[in-house]
Amino acid sequence: MYFTSDNASGAHPEILAALARANDGFARSYGADAIMDRVTAQVREVFQHPEAAVYLVATGTVANALSLAIYSKPWSAVFAHSDAHIATDECGAPEFYTDGAKLIGVPGDHGKMTPDSLAQTIGRIGEVGVHGVQRGMVSITNVTEAGTVYTPSEVAALTAVAKQWGLPCHLDGARFANSLVATGASAAEMTWQAGIDVVSFGGTKNGCLGVEAVVMFDPEKAWEFELRRKRAGHLVSKHRYLSAQMEAYLTDDLWLRLATHANAMGARLAQGVAGAGARHQHPAQANMMFPEWAIGTHQRLEAAGAAYYQMPAQPGMEAARLVTSWNTTEAEVDQFLAVLRG
Repeated sequence: MYFTSDNASGAHPEILAALARANDGFARSYGADAIMDRVTAQVREVFQHPEAAVYLVATGTVANALSLAIYSKPWSAVFAHSDAHIATDECGAPEFYTDGAKLIGVPGDHGKMTPDSLAQTIGRIGEVGVHGVQRGMVSITNVTEAGTVYTPSEVAALTAVAKQWGLPCHLDGARFANSLVATGASAAEMTWQAGIDVVSFGGTKNGCLGVEAVVMFDPEKAWEFELRRKRAGHLVSKHRYLSAQMEAYLTDDLWLRLATHANAMGARLAQGVAGAGARHQHPAQANMMFPEWAIGTHQRLEAAGAAYYQMPAQPGMEAARLVTSWNTTEAEVDQFLAVLRG
């Protein structure tokens, strides 16, 4: 009954097998390995974009921060939801790697910006000339930090606002596969066809050992990214181990199969939690949910061995964050629900 995070799950056996194969013999370093050539072709096929520039890094934080850095000036603003991961959970890395760009929070219910809230926030910035930060770019998170999901049309509506101001757009896709499974969209429909310029394409939360892809739809940005990645200390010398993970992740749609299972377990858990009388703070649309229940429930669940994060709740209630992953089982979900029902 381990629901703290999909980061807490292990790596899928196919990923580990690919690493073992990659470990045989010698390979060129720093991304010049033959596996990376295949990965680039795979990613371009997934995104239906033959010119996309593709680079691998080991963490989601640096994938996001470097993606923002190639489009941001030190005096510019990055607009993101107030609860976005780049704003609350990356220890200032976006500001550091952009040499000082300022994150501006955009309000919105259930972790989602709206075109109106984004337009109003953008409109307030840059009106005092040299005395204030200038409008820079927009970052959208899908799946959101509230466990909700943007559809491609919702992404397009936000990027349309950004484009009115001439701003590029980033998509934080740490749980990108989960968002595609939840909406039935293709990778292309969710990104460049909806106005996204660069995406952090996550693998770590969905069965990989530790790899994220940065996918840029403007290949002219590629060289700057390479320089920034090296300068930041994130150009991995034994790069084949990143490449091997991503190749296995994309082969035979493993990434979508794993996300499909995680989302299915999320739906099973969310429905069962609601059936036990708890209330969800946000719509549970992928593999993450935020239920509220009666005081004393935490103690009972934890005594039975359940692991999850406790969250702020309204007076007289307790709240939790529950996350399912590629290797969550029906038995674990059902055991949790049995304890919850008492």
